[in-house]
This record gives sequence, C-alpha cells and structure tokens, in this order.
Amino acid sequence: MTYPPPPGTPRARIPGPQQPPPTYPQIRPGLWKRCLWGGLALWVLTAFVTYATKNTTLLPTLILLGSFLVPVTFVLWAYERHGRDLGVSVILGCFLTGGTLGVLGASLMEYYLVHPSLWMFVGVGLIEEAVKVAALMFVLRRQVRIRGMRAGLVLGATVGFGFAALESAGYAFNAALSTDGIDLRALLQTEILRGVLAPFGHGLWTAIIGGVLLSWRRPNGRFRFAAPVVGTYLGVALLHALWDSTHGIAVWLVAQLTSGGLDRELFAQGYIPRPTDQQAHLFTLFSVGGLVVVALFGVAWVRALARRDPSWRNTP
Repeated sequence: MTYPPPPGTPRARIPGPQQPPPTYPQIRPGLWKRCLWGGLALWVLTAFVTYATKNTTLLPTLILLGSFLVPVTFVLWAYERHGRDLGVSVILGCFLTGGTLGVLGASLMEYYLVHPSLWMFVGVGLIEEAVKVAALMFVLRRQVRIRGMRAGLVLGATVGFGFAALESAGYAFNAALSTDGIDLRALLQTEILRGVLAPFGHGLWTAIIGGVLLSWRRPNGRFRFAAPVVGTYLGVALLHALWDSTHGIAVWLVAQLTSGGLDRELFAQGYIPRPTDQQAHLFTLFSVGGLVVVALFGVAWVRALARRDPSWRNTP
C-alpha cells in the first residue's frame, strides 16, 4: 500500500520532449502591415517632392515604390501567414526570377502571336498565364519537396505579383511620357489604379493555377499535366481575358443599348471605339461592374481551393 508524500515535499519534474527550432526564419508579426504603411508614406513623400521640385531623377524611385508596394505587401502577408516553411530563397526566386521571366516571355510571344482582332485578349490570357506557369515550374524544378495546394497557392501568387509589379512599372513609365514632357498626374493615376486592382489580377490568377499544379505534382518532383491542371489553366486564362476585355465589353454593351456615337464595325476589326460624353456614365457602370464580377469570381475560386487543404489552416 502506497501513501501520498507529505505536504511540502518537492516533486520531481519530468522534462517534456524538446521541440527542435524551426528551420524557417522568424519574423515579427505584422511585417506586411509595416511594409504597407511605411511604403505608402514613402511613396506619398516622393510624389510630393517630385511635384514640388520637378526633379525627373526621382521618377524611377516614384515608379518603383508605387509599382512594388502592393505586390510586395501581399507576398509578405502570404509568407508570414502561410509560407514561412517554404523558405525565403524560394519566395524571392518566384517573385524576382519568376516575375521577370514571365514578363519577358509574355512580351516576346505577344509581339509575334497577338494582333488586333476580336479574340485578341483571349490570346493574351492564354500566353501570359502559360508563361507564368512555366516560370513557376522553372524556379521549382530542383525543389522536389515543394508540392501541395498550400505551396502552390503561395508560390503561384508570388510569381503573379512579381509579374504584376514589373508590368505596372512599365505602364507607369509609359503613362509618364507625353508629347509635352513628363505627365506626373497620369503617372500617379496609373499607379493608384493598378495598385488598387493588383490583388485581384495576376497574383490571384497564378495562385489558382499554381495551387492545382503543385497539388498534382509527383513525389519525385515531376509536374503532371492532368485534366484538372489543364482545365484550371484554361479557366484562369478565360478569367484573365474577361478582366482585360471589360473595357471593350462595356463599350459593346453601351453600343447595343444606345443608338448613336459608336461605330460597331470597329469591333470586328479588334478596335474599341470611344464612348461619347452622354454614354460615359453607362460605360463606367458596365466597366466597373464587370471588373467587380470577375474579381469576386476569382476570389471565390481561390478560397474554395484553400478550403480543400487542411494545412492552409494549420500553417506556422
């Protein structure tokens, strides 16, 4: 028969199992928030100084800050919340190398293959989504361990945001050039618009195809182009084409609902006529509404994919 030890007797403590330190670098929570607000403050300050001094040497700083702010913020958020175990080198490789290869490949293929036509934006969607997927596969060709839905969503979005940042920088540079010199107002308007729309564009589309692609990746690292992968690619390309076509679709709807001011024969030749001042409000309604519908569909699609993977809710 055993008796409990008398009160006050020290008890031995059995140490629990030691947890190995995480292999991924530790970052302070909320890094993406500090990047967003700090970067936004720097961009506003740069825009103010550029406008006040007319110093054109500040234009590259203004363009890069405005073009990379939102994409980098979303990549940091994805890394902090769902991708710390993937490794910083992979994230940087997907953003910089993947984004650059995607922009270069899309530019070459669109130059030789895309011409003004009724189906021009379908070709653009097919080409740009294909080169982004190819860039993702190139970066991950030796990373055999990286597969699964969560990794594909994070890294696909990273490639897409790298593509979007570089593309936005090009659009901002073109907007700044005019026959009268540097158009600072057009540059700022372009960066604000593309910054607001960035979360619903390239990053979202490439996250979808990246998630499906890596979920079907073989354990030996080979990529498998199964029917769901091909179907997802075609669906994402169509989503991309609809996004790019919202301007033209809005003009076409205005032409169908109103009777004057638009030459409908231009649509068959791949050219989009300009709506009149009386049609501007209706055109704005259709164009903005179209972007909202496409964006909501893309967000719902990526959320449905994320719910399939339990690791998305149990990430570091």
